[in-house]
Amino acid sequence: MSFSVIRSCPACGTKNRVSARHLADTGRCGSCKTPLPPSAEPIEVGDAGTFEEILRDTKVPILVDFWAAWCGPCHAAAPEVHALAQEVAGQALVVKVNTENLPALASRYGVQSIPNFVVLQDGKVTFQQAGLVPRQQMRGWLQRSARVG
Repeated sequence: MSFSVIRSCPACGTKNRVSARHLADTGRCGSCKTPLPPSAEPIEVGDAGTFEEILRDTKVPILVDFWAAWCGPCHAAAPEVHALAQEVAGQALVVKVNTENLPALASRYGVQSIPNFVVLQDGKVTFQQAGLVPRQQMRGWLQRSARVG
């Protein structure tokens, strides 16, 4: 089964499935045809298959936030990561990976300390940095990866 996000229509409340391929696109409600804006929330990845599908199907840059529940700096970064997702909606995606739940995925990207941020474009790493940073710096990484406002 393929990954999708359930998004409620702002006009009629109908729940709409949005596939990984269209998370950065403006769509339309299947019921009332009202525009559904692009994903503006960090996407919590629960398994490696979902991560792979997002990576394969998304055509915009992806900022991956590798984090863990016990990590204080990760909790401090969370509001910045969330705000960034809102700012870059339609131009990039923000994905969160809990390293406690997906250690093999963290290992694949050489994550040894968290928070750890990885920018991916077309499935390739374009930038990676560990440590707490301001949202403006994260946005700069995405801008260097592709044309993100």
